[in-house]
Amino acid sequence: MHDYCHIDISSPKIQPLEPFAPRISGRARPSYDKSPVLGFGALKVSLMRRWLVLVLFLHAVAACNGSSLDPGSEIDQALRRLIRANGLTGDPAAGLELPSIDDPVAVLGRKLFFSKSLGGDRDSACVSCHHPTLGGGDALALSIGVGAEDPDLLGPGRAHPDGELTVPRNAPTIFNLALWETGLFWDSRVEIVDGSDIRTPDSDYGAADPEAGDTMSAAQARFPVTFADEMRGFEFVLDGTNAEVHTALELRLMEDGSWSPEFEVAFGSSEITYARIAAAIAAYEDSQVFTDTPWRAYVQGDNDAIGEPAKRGALLFFRSTEDGGANCASCHSGDFFTDEDFHSICAPQIGRGKGDGFKGTNDFGRARETGDRNDRFSFRTPTLSNVSVTGPYLHSGAYDNLADVVRHHLDPQAAIERFDPTSVPLAASDDFARNTQEMLDFLEVSGRAIEFFEAPLAHTHGQVDDLVAFLETLTDPCVLDWACLAPWVADPSTDDVGRTPPDRCGSRRKPSLSAELPRVRSDRAMSA
Repeated sequence: MHDYCHIDISSPKIQPLEPFAPRISGRARPSYDKSPVLGFGALKVSLMRRWLVLVLFLHAVAACNGSSLDPGSEIDQALRRLIRANGLTGDPAAGLELPSIDDPVAVLGRKLFFSKSLGGDRDSACVSCHHPTLGGGDALALSIGVGAEDPDLLGPGRAHPDGELTVPRNAPTIFNLALWETGLFWDSRVEIVDGSDIRTPDSDYGAADPEAGDTMSAAQARFPVTFADEMRGFEFVLDGTNAEVHTALELRLMEDGSWSPEFEVAFGSSEITYARIAAAIAAYEDSQVFTDTPWRAYVQGDNDAIGEPAKRGALLFFRSTEDGGANCASCHSGDFFTDEDFHSICAPQIGRGKGDGFKGTNDFGRARETGDRNDRFSFRTPTLSNVSVTGPYLHSGAYDNLADVVRHHLDPQAAIERFDPTSVPLAASDDFARNTQEMLDFLEVSGRAIEFFEAPLAHTHGQVDDLVAFLETLTDPCVLDWACLAPWVADPSTDDVGRTPPDRCGSRRKPSLSAELPRVRSDRAMSA
């Protein structure tokens, strides 16, 4: 910090300069002293000196705040008008009370999150599909939960004996999970109803689940352990209800013996219930708030926080098509860059699907929850927070870089026509053409697709590059730094609770990553 920034802040209020004029109706007016001691000319010089001191003081304050009184370039001024018009503050977590990773409940949650004790066959854990150093996901188009050839290998390289990616949807990032306000999962099957109640897959659509817990994060944590492909497996509590699965996991942890002291530390008693398990996992997930981005610094006044390409990209992002923009903020709105609503962008359908459509390998998205056919092929708008590291993208993980995602949004029909399902390892579907045509026929008749489905937005390579440059500014540098992420990664020396019994070869290994940190998925414009 420069020497001129050493302003006395010992008092909770900034010490004002000695007043040089009385205040009338909240505005300063000069008090002209008509006495022979101080003539008008001397008064004018005195006032000018005091104004100079005030100006220098304001510059010092601005410098200490990391901002400048310079309004910036023409592009900065245009962008700041858009920032004001969209009501942006730069910080989507402002005003929220969120757990710290040092909180005992969150510490327990980290241990549970990394433990295969919650996997029905003890071969999968929450972290199998959601590792902090893999962008809060698994860096796979579609996940492999249970039955992996090497259960301890996470990320690219994780394989299944079937030779396929076995989970039907892309694993959403757990980063900033606490910032969602209305729903979780691609179809919001965990969502807020009636203002504050929570609906889950265990309750009817629109009805509150009395067992949901206090937050959506806690409600969400109840379900991966009940899905056969993800964590439950195909033999654990065979044909049992979700509640029976939860009870069986409670008993497993109690019988293990090593978990009771952990619950004592976190909750004040050794009682193990699935409600406590879910609350602990939720606290761990909710502590992963990463919002200290270059874009936030720019919004809060630092004109140099992002480069010129990113600024041009931001103008395209926030401007409407009528004003020469791409209208991205019509869906990716607010500081969290999502309207949390449901839209169809004509996303390629790959993988096993959810049992929908003529072939049973399609995915009807939100319609699976609402029962309304008009919601077919619509999915929740994902946040763009930390988007550089959270790929692959879309509900099916069809794209591995941001440039392709941008092009798809600008001209969905052209993108789906040139999409090659064999470009996604282990996720190609023999039914791709049939499923795609089923989606196109529905969208053409229903008119439910995004605006560029019928009227593509003409764009250049440079504009795609600029949009990608802007998207890259939405990533907190912490998520690219192993040391910064270390508090959210289990330490085998302290977190190895309820260890999975050795396999048939007698080995006992900690999970290994096939990639230490997620690469920035932002390949620049290739073909239009």
